[in-house]
Amino acid sequence: MRIVGVIVAIWLLIGVVAVAQRGYFSGSEQNCAKAGTIALTVVAGPLNYVGANPKVKCELPQPSS
Repeated sequence: MRIVGVIVAIWLLIGVVAVAQRGYFSGSEQNCAKAGTIALTVVAGPLNYVGANPKVKCELPQPSS
């Protein structure tokens, strides 16, 4: 069971490295699409280096006036 935890930790660490290399942590724009893209890229882990480029689009409903 311990080896599974180590593999998961390494997988997620590789995802964080991919996020940093793509520059998703920089910039002042913060919205749900950026947060979702960062999370999905971290979860994708090593798949980012074999062609995966996950992107999230989200639009929040506008309040009624």
